[in-house]
Amino acid sequence: MSPRVAAVSNLFAIIVAAVAWPTLMLQYWLMLWSGPVLEVTLRFFSFFTILSNLLVALVATSSATGGEWAPLRIWRGPRVRGLAALSISVTCLIYALLLQSLWHPMGPQLVADRSLHYVVPFLFVVWWLALLPHGALVWGDALRWMVFPLAFLVWTLGRGAVVHEYPYPFMDVAHLGYVAVLLNSLLVGALFLGLGLALVALDKALARHA
Repeated sequence: MSPRVAAVSNLFAIIVAAVAWPTLMLQYWLMLWSGPVLEVTLRFFSFFTILSNLLVALVATSSATGGEWAPLRIWRGPRVRGLAALSISVTCLIYALLLQSLWHPMGPQLVADRSLHYVVPFLFVVWWLALLPHGALVWGDALRWMVFPLAFLVWTLGRGAVVHEYPYPFMDVAHLGYVAVLLNSLLVGALFLGLGLALVALDKALARHA
């Protein structure tokens, strides 16, 4: 990577972090009005949207700082960056296809909603495609990345069984039952795996044309 491209990449990382962190804080602040702090905090981190945006924010912040401190350096690995690109893309697609029509936020909630689901995904994917080095991903990464949504599914079903609350309608066991929710989750998992394979293929193609 040339010094000029590296400088532009670092600037873009700063922009991504500067959008992602305030948006996450805004969404948390908006949710704080809905109940006790501990309960709201647990609910906040139980949305895949929040987790994927948090992953993006950590990756961008690590790249922007450029420090060699181990807890920051791990977020700059190509596989973690790839997972972030995949997760935030799934967040955008699922919201656009299944969830956006189900509610109509206004005011600050509209700002947070559009930023979490569209602005941050767009900025991060552009950064990953155009300004980050490529060629380090392997096909097995697409399978390794499946651990993230699988862990989210396990957490969602476990938490839901206790508090009877689910983050998304297609995961609502109380209304759909376990069979339907597992089938829905299988479809989302197939999307995750398919996009993951496409991401690896794209990474290899970009490396060849670099």
